[in-house]
Amino acid sequence: MYKVLLVDDERMILEGISSIVDWQSVDTELIGTARNGIEAYAFVCEHEPDIVISDIRMPGMDGLQLVAKVKETHPHTRFIMLSGFDEFEYAQIAMQHGVKHYLLKPCNENSILKALSEIAAEYKQEESKEGFIQSMKANLQKVLPHVKEQFLKEFVTNKSYGSRDWEYYQDLFGLHVSGRKVRLLLFRLEDKFEYEHLFAVKNIAEDILDEPLLSSTIAEQILVMIEDQEDMTRLQEQIEEIRRIFMLYYKIDTTAALSESGEIGEARKLYLQAIDCLSHRFYLGEGGLITMRDILGSAQPSQAQFVFDEDRILFPIRAGNWEEAEASIEAFQDLLVNSRLDIQTTKSYVIQSFISMTRLCAEPQMHQYMGLIGHISQMETLQASIQLLKQTASEITHAIFEQNRNKHSQVIQKVIDIVNAELSNAELSLNWVAHKMLYMNPDYLGKLFKKETGERFSNYVVTVRIRKAMEMIKSNDDVKMFELAEQLGFGDNPQYFSQVFKKIAGCAPSEYKKLTM
Repeated sequence: MYKVLLVDDERMILEGISSIVDWQSVDTELIGTARNGIEAYAFVCEHEPDIVISDIRMPGMDGLQLVAKVKETHPHTRFIMLSGFDEFEYAQIAMQHGVKHYLLKPCNENSILKALSEIAAEYKQEESKEGFIQSMKANLQKVLPHVKEQFLKEFVTNKSYGSRDWEYYQDLFGLHVSGRKVRLLLFRLEDKFEYEHLFAVKNIAEDILDEPLLSSTIAEQILVMIEDQEDMTRLQEQIEEIRRIFMLYYKIDTTAALSESGEIGEARKLYLQAIDCLSHRFYLGEGGLITMRDILGSAQPSQAQFVFDEDRILFPIRAGNWEEAEASIEAFQDLLVNSRLDIQTTKSYVIQSFISMTRLCAEPQMHQYMGLIGHISQMETLQASIQLLKQTASEITHAIFEQNRNKHSQVIQKVIDIVNAELSNAELSLNWVAHKMLYMNPDYLGKLFKKETGERFSNYVVTVRIRKAMEMIKSNDDVKMFELAEQLGFGDNPQYFSQVFKKIAGCAPSEYKKLTM
């Protein structure tokens, strides 16, 4: 029912219209009457009727003034104006205020019902239109996530998409990043998984990252478009948190690859960068984050330039010297990593070395090992292939397989040199060395350091500092503990320095000083 207010300064007209009109027959109900415009406007403000039937000429505030005032505060209210025959000019003014229905007095029930019916029909048509719009919006909201996913897939894989397409779709999606740079983040699951696991990673990423723009699943991987940000440390921490939470709940590791920053129109190039980063997991291993900095500068020599003397592996195996054989295999691995040949070529070199090595066995054992060649060709990381190579070499030489490297790679030697030079630096940490000095991914650098030195970076730094402290105490009897703490990166915390010293040296600095006197 649409609510109606009747306004006229003549009591007989009010009572007459109120009683003769069958309001309900046209889906209306009379909710009140007023004697003038002032009363009527107060009623409108309090009860908000849908339709006002009003005389034009009234004392205080006439019908035209009432229309103008109501249109300012209640623009959706419809009017039916009542007027005498000689007041047509007034009716014209009313029409200028949007009044479409004008009845000459005296008016009968049918003319009033017709006007009411037309207004009710107008309301119903508007409501139907609004309902249709709301239904369309609701349906759009349901399909919008799928549209976003499909658009991101097409945008990064289809050469025909460009900046103009983005300008159209960003309005549809409510995204406004034109002029700002973006990055693409790619996740790969490193174990057997169900399709629902992809959506789990996607949802976790959307929760943790700072307002990701778009996300999708592509070829059993998760792709996320994010705005570029200056604080790369925070972004790396967020990516690590995504990996940690997913591992916590699903016990599946993930490898993340991050593109460089670029314009929206370069999304396809950024996607290829992320794919390239992810492909280097074959060399860098599963898990962690791989960026362009981790792979830039790596040479791409031809197969003819790749030279490795496999006798370096075969000779120590023949001699039963596992330590030398292991070191040679690791050198072989380093050469493959640094050369970054295409993956199939790299696998062929591993298989070639494996076959040469197994030929040192007796024929029955050799045939047994030959059955593993198919496994090498199917392995997804160089680390896994080399691990099988090591395991087989260990079995052939009947030696204990030990994972100690005595030689440091060039990168780790740089890290050690930096540690020795920065012992007094209280900010010395793996992140500091990785970001400020070597421009590397700290996660990858930490794994490489642990693998080649046998201990964590933080433990190594503390040990070097305490050994240096012991040397300084021996060479200088007058050295003060707070001076040692400051000079060796413990800042103004000599108490913590003493605790660490005692843990490593077995006694407090003061006791050690007495022992050296």
